Amino acid sequence: MDTGREREIKFAKTLEQVKKTAKNQNNCISKEQVQEAFASLGLSEEQMEMVYGYLRQHKIGVGEPVDLDEYLAEEEKDYLAAYLEALSALPRLSAGEKEAVTLSAMAGDGDARGRLTEAYLPEVVEIAKLYAGQGVYLEDLIGEGNVALSAGVTMLGALEHAFEAQGMLARLIMDAMEEYIAQNAEEEKKDKKIVDKVNKVADIAHGLSKELRRKVTVEEVMEESGLSRKAIEDAIRMSGDKIEDLA
Repeated sequence: MDTGREREIKFAKTLEQVKKTAKNQNNCISKEQVQEAFASLGLSEEQMEMVYGYLRQHKIGVGEPVDLDEYLAEEEKDYLAAYLEALSALPRLSAGEKEAVTLSAMAGDGDARGRLTEAYLPEVVEIAKLYAGQGVYLEDLIGEGNVALSAGVTMLGALEHAFEAQGMLARLIMDAMEEYIAQNAEEEKKDKKIVDKVNKVADIAHGLSKELRRKVTVEEVMEESGLSRKAIEDAIRMSGDKIEDLA
């Protein structure tokens, strides 16, 4: 019998696998597929409903596709409307034309690569919607996706069949957006650490200054806080020399 911890790990792994399956199915999965995936865990009906709710919160349709526009902020919708209007001026390719252009792009034709890039721009938008709401602007996601698309069409020569192009380009676009989100999260984490460090030194300096009724020195803050000179001087520098209570 699984222990509580083993069951938690199994549940988490199953949930990630379900999300991965949905991702490969245009972010949609059937209830039957979800039930089958979690069958060995013996979840109650109420627990399964919680799983379905979790998936929908993560923009995964259960039984039917979700309307991704519902997850967008108003300013994102406004930007998207203008951007899609601009894209509507581009020539559309029929399925047959798209295959022919793809084959030419695979053969290294520069003009075909350009036309194929234009043809996939609306798909970049749809993929970007999946990643919206994760701390980055939709416009930036689309920009990252477009860069990945432009690079991707130059790599199609490695494929054997034209029908493989869509999957390859979609993966490259998704990877680029996920990397951008991860980098942004890391930057935000660094920024928070900087702000926390500055605030800590500023608070200590302010408290000591209030007590002594004058501006205080780095040495006094060192003695009061136990922080190193370097840590305090780094905080001063990162604040732009704006810790007012320090002499």
